[in-house]
Amino acid sequence: MKNVAFLLPGAANIAALENARQGFMVANQFRQAQGLDPRFAVRLLASTREVRLDQGRIQIQVDAVLEDAGPVDICIVPPLLAPGPEAIAQEAAMIAWLARHYKNGGELACLCLGAALPAAAGLLDGRQAVVHWAAQAAYAQWFPKVQWICDRIVKEERGLYTSGGAFSAAHLVLHLIEKYSDRDTAIWCAKFFQLDWSRHTQLPFAVFMGHKAHHDEAVLAVQQHIESRYVEKLTVDALARRHAMGRRTLERRFRQATGTSIVEYLQRTRIEAAKKHLENSRKTVAEVMYEVGYNDSKAFREIFVKYCGMSPVAYRERYLL
Repeated sequence: MKNVAFLLPGAANIAALENARQGFMVANQFRQAQGLDPRFAVRLLASTREVRLDQGRIQIQVDAVLEDAGPVDICIVPPLLAPGPEAIAQEAAMIAWLARHYKNGGELACLCLGAALPAAAGLLDGRQAVVHWAAQAAYAQWFPKVQWICDRIVKEERGLYTSGGAFSAAHLVLHLIEKYSDRDTAIWCAKFFQLDWSRHTQLPFAVFMGHKAHHDEAVLAVQQHIESRYVEKLTVDALARRHAMGRRTLERRFRQATGTSIVEYLQRTRIEAAKKHLENSRKTVAEVMYEVGYNDSKAFREIFVKYCGMSPVAYRERYLL
């Protein structure tokens, strides 16, 4: 029997928490129907006995407070509704408890944006951690010692699990069910909740918007130029001359401000435009390729797969009505 504790911060996304909790409950029910013992003892933990969510609209009585938690094998950290620095700072006691739990040999499983709490405890420093693609830039600013990635669904490293996306977090629950119960139970849960077991990447769902919440006006001007002229043949040297900077200075400032290189920014801008064409038009892949600035079909396909996790043809089949 694994003791699974769901943490309940004051700004928790209760929908994500409850969906995950139901996953473990259904796993237990399936095992009992097969004449097997349940594998998961599930509880709710918080800093206080009663937690009010959604500006007091939801009131929850937890099973135990942190100081009386007792044995916990796996701690599940739900996402916060608005995981900014202020919301994170309000959970100092929970963050300290998480650090002690992990350092004492317990496991941590973060549902999507829930990774903010162990990151605040320093537990993710120097590691790769999965986060939702839309939050990657913000998390990189808040927790620069963590290598945030969004090309995965689930990542496990030394008893610390991270996952990306509210519904993708269900794959983390399936992973834990398979690991600590058995594959038959995990497959049953995947079918019960109608989850695509084969999905391993967020890339087909990611939208590149370009990080602009910085204060470097010169870099912002370069971003705007790329986004308005991406069809043209743009080079780093030409962009540096246009904006009166040395190449190395521009490349350094651009990466520092946006988190990407200039070449990657141009590639991702072009691929995002290609995705829109594939979603909304009947143009051939070759026509789309030329319209977004590429003339080499092999290079276009390789870059498209790199950022989308699938070929242009497969992408069109998925999204074109």
